[in-house]
Amino acid sequence: MANKFLFSSPLVTFLPTVDTVNEADGIAYALGAETRLAQLAATGTLSDGYYSDAQTQLFDVIEAARGVDAVWVAKCAIHARQSGAMKDIPALLTALLTISDPDLSVLVFKRVIDNGRMLRSFVQIMRSGQAGRTSLGTRPKRLVREWLKTASVRQLTQAATGRNPSLADIVKMVHPAPADASRRAFYGWLIGKPYDVAALPVEIRDFEAWKADRSRALPNVPYEWLTSFELDAEQWAVLASRMGWQALRMNLNTLARHGAFRVGGVTEMVAARLADEREMARVRPAPYQLLTALSQVGESVPLAVQAALEKALERSLAKVPRLKGNVVVCPDVSASMHSPVTGYREGATSVVRCIDIAALVAAAMLRSNPQTRVLPFEVGVVDMTLDPDARVAVNAAKLASLGGGGTNVSAPLARLNRQRAKVDTVIIVSDNQSWFDVPSDRSYGDATATMREWNRLKARNPGAKLVCIDIQPYGSTQARDRKDIMNVGGFTDAVFDAMARFAAGKSRDWVEIINEVDI
Repeated sequence: MANKFLFSSPLVTFLPTVDTVNEADGIAYALGAETRLAQLAATGTLSDGYYSDAQTQLFDVIEAARGVDAVWVAKCAIHARQSGAMKDIPALLTALLTISDPDLSVLVFKRVIDNGRMLRSFVQIMRSGQAGRTSLGTRPKRLVREWLKTASVRQLTQAATGRNPSLADIVKMVHPAPADASRRAFYGWLIGKPYDVAALPVEIRDFEAWKADRSRALPNVPYEWLTSFELDAEQWAVLASRMGWQALRMNLNTLARHGAFRVGGVTEMVAARLADEREMARVRPAPYQLLTALSQVGESVPLAVQAALEKALERSLAKVPRLKGNVVVCPDVSASMHSPVTGYREGATSVVRCIDIAALVAAAMLRSNPQTRVLPFEVGVVDMTLDPDARVAVNAAKLASLGGGGTNVSAPLARLNRQRAKVDTVIIVSDNQSWFDVPSDRSYGDATATMREWNRLKARNPGAKLVCIDIQPYGSTQARDRKDIMNVGGFTDAVFDAMARFAAGKSRDWVEIINEVDI
């Protein structure tokens, strides 16, 4: 009888030829033009990475955007901002659209430039010349003026926090026409021109009065405006009640250092805010942000607040899907995965590493799918036992403690094949820079080891699906997209949603998901 593996089905026997070399000098498959831009939009941070620098990443984004139509650029920008909570790349793509499709840029600007930080990033990118011009231009100026015209006082004061460019710089560039006396006075105050004190927004009047007399109540302005002044514990307690949810999460150690938690009721108030389901639903914190906050919180932060953080982490994972059948999650724990997930940037390097993201995905899947097998890998599979009933933070920390060595993405698939395991869904979380298992002749006529091992697994499990979650913007993969394989990039809950839809057969690939974005 004929060999069942060789003649089982076209899906199993087809092994695509590799067509590129990855950043680690291993053979790989180049992502298609649309997928390439989507991956950059979902994972790119314009910072130095383990294998490439910020300038290279910027060039890659611009080149990728030029290789697709403007509508796809627009959809990637909107998806990355609204679903992926990304910042720099969506702003860059919006800026590029002002040159390639000015009409479309108007629609995208309104969806992507949704707060003061994004406005300042957009203006900075436009003026840098990287988008094709060194000035804003007529239409972008009009878009910025419209943003300033419709922004609330609260949005304007938040936008006035930050520099290079500052909001004052932007106002001087675009010369917005104030709609009323209050807005005219605000602009005058902002840029250091004469203004009518009586017409100032009440928040700004209170701020100026407080600076003159510190015994007055704290003004209701962004907390960053006040922290450069010497404040007592009671005043820090007031700030704790006013900070946004994300700012509160990030400033727990600062509040403890300044004595805020020694003020009656503050511990309970902060704990309640952190665990509040409605606030979390509005803010949509990424699970990795909460895991980071939990790992960094100091001993001086009350246990009740630490417990609330952990509760918030568990709630943030509510979208982790429950998948049918036998699920295997394979977190990459190799040396390159110990680099910051958002890259290296002077003064702003994240403490969150790629391995922390991979570990969190594995621990979260184990929590929602107790039957999940977790196979950490580097050159080979690293044997480790995890308790599905343990807290997510505990399992994630245990996985993140592993690491070192080369990268062999095929290792967990080879283990499954040796065991002749029954599998329905395999999830690999990696930077995709596999190099260890490479043919000695480095021939482009070969397939990657990952594709070879996946085909062997498919011969026994015809309905199995492979999801490759890529958390770095390097532009290549070890498993080419097809009906049973999806490559998806990013490290927010949007990835969980894409993975669930693919595993359930509701969407074939990531490109189709982004194509659903309504412009």
